[in-house]
Amino acid sequence: MASIVASLPPPLLAPGKSFTLLNTSQKLTVFPIAKKRSATVVVKATGDSSDSSSLSIIKSVQNIWDQPEDRLGLFGLGFAAVAALWTATNFVTAIDKLPLLPGLLEFIGALVSWWFVYRYLLFKPNREELLQIINKSIADVLGQ
Repeated sequence: MASIVASLPPPLLAPGKSFTLLNTSQKLTVFPIAKKRSATVVVKATGDSSDSSSLSIIKSVQNIWDQPEDRLGLFGLGFAAVAALWTATNFVTAIDKLPLLPGLLEFIGALVSWWFVYRYLLFKPNREELLQIINKSIADVLGQ
């Protein structure tokens, strides 16, 4: 069980207005509190958190660690991850030292960001399409 406590300023709260968080079916109703400058919203999540991916990754690593023949592979995978991180960091540093390339890459990044906002976030049907794509991708990754 987890809980979140947040203090919200009054302009964000509308008397008696319901709103949803992350397209869930749970709705929160916020009522103004007399003679106070802010309101406190308490959200409690109930349910079993054993389905989280981080716990399953930890259990997978523990299962591999319990088998002596797979420990060498686990060490190799860890070394490869550290080496990949070190290589990526040095590669980004090397590109950053080139005269015109960082500015060009920032410009391309800004264009792609604007395209993404126009394509998926500006209109409601496109946001629903993006949500379907994300849910399908999550289901594919989790094998559902």
